[in-house]
Amino acid sequence: MFNFWGSKEQQQGQSRPQEASSQQPWYSPSLVSSPSSSRLPAPGEAAAIIVFLKDKSVDELRKLLSDKDAYQQFLLSLDQVKIQNNIKEELRRETLQLARENLEKEPQIMELRNQCRIIRTTELAAAQEKLSELERQKEEILKFYSPGSLLHKLQDGMIQVDEESEALQEKFLEKEIDTAAFVQKYKKLRTTYHRRALTHLAAKTSTIV
Repeated sequence: MFNFWGSKEQQQGQSRPQEASSQQPWYSPSLVSSPSSSRLPAPGEAAAIIVFLKDKSVDELRKLLSDKDAYQQFLLSLDQVKIQNNIKEELRRETLQLARENLEKEPQIMELRNQCRIIRTTELAAAQEKLSELERQKEEILKFYSPGSLLHKLQDGMIQVDEESEALQEKFLEKEIDTAAFVQKYKKLRTTYHRRALTHLAAKTSTIV
């Protein structure tokens, strides 16, 4: 009796591999994990899939392994796959919306670019020209008030006052001006001359030191 059951089990064991070998699965091993990636399912995901599979008959499971459409339909019915597909669809809609908004803003972007180009070619050029003019004026002012320039002006002022003093003396000698007026003007001119001469000497000495 035991040999009989044993022989029957051996016969069943021999017949099942032949059946399985006659139906090769259509899918690649990577498709078992996920419809969209090759990652292995997490324990929670695997448990959820097992819940869906445990109530299916052997024929239904065999059909999932041999029928691509049935397998695909089963995958699409899983909550995990539905969630992923919903997320993907939401991202696609958001991407399309952003693309539409960018296209709607294209005229405004082009207008801003044109304004920037106008500013660069007109207002910026005018500002640079104004800056160049101010730089030139600054150089002239610095040159005008440089120590060398001030010494030269003091010397010119001394010469001018000295010439005016000589001209006043000639007028006095030719009696073109009375004594009181001559003394008053001549004293003023000489005072100015000596003041400038002392300033020139002090500035020259300071510059040399």
